Amino acid sequence: MNKKEISAGGVVYRTGEDGQLQIQLIMDRYGKMTLAKGKMEAGETIEQTALREILEETGMVGRIVEPIDIIAYMYQHAEFGPVDKEVHYYLVEAEGGDLQPQIEEIKGVDWYTPAEAWSRQQQDGYDNNDEILRTGLNKLGIHV
Repeated sequence: MNKKEISAGGVVYRTGEDGQLQIQLIMDRYGKMTLAKGKMEAGETIEQTALREILEETGMVGRIVEPIDIIAYMYQHAEFGPVDKEVHYYLVEAEGGDLQPQIEEIKGVDWYTPAEAWSRQQQDGYDNNDEILRTGLNKLGIHV
């Protein structure tokens, strides 16, 4: 039986000072554009994991609006061998905090217009995040 790992994160959004919708993307340690997420810790709910990871990686305090989807895949871990991974994604509204990348984990974080976020995902993102970001944008009334 493979080891199982659960992670959670979100499509984080806010209304900018100009009144325009903005989408948060991070640049991970591999130089790929992605969404804030991380591993569940003992005693946490999946929702608590998503909000904690967003806060730790980006400095933003969020509020879960609704679930988006779950991505499931398998990867090879150097120590444990095959690992079945589940990543739960939520639509998360940023309610406060200071945008600050957790440099031990990621290279950077920033806010983008929805069109720019989609373009960056298409150019430099992970394929399995396409549908997550598309669904999150759709829930915000933006169709890509």
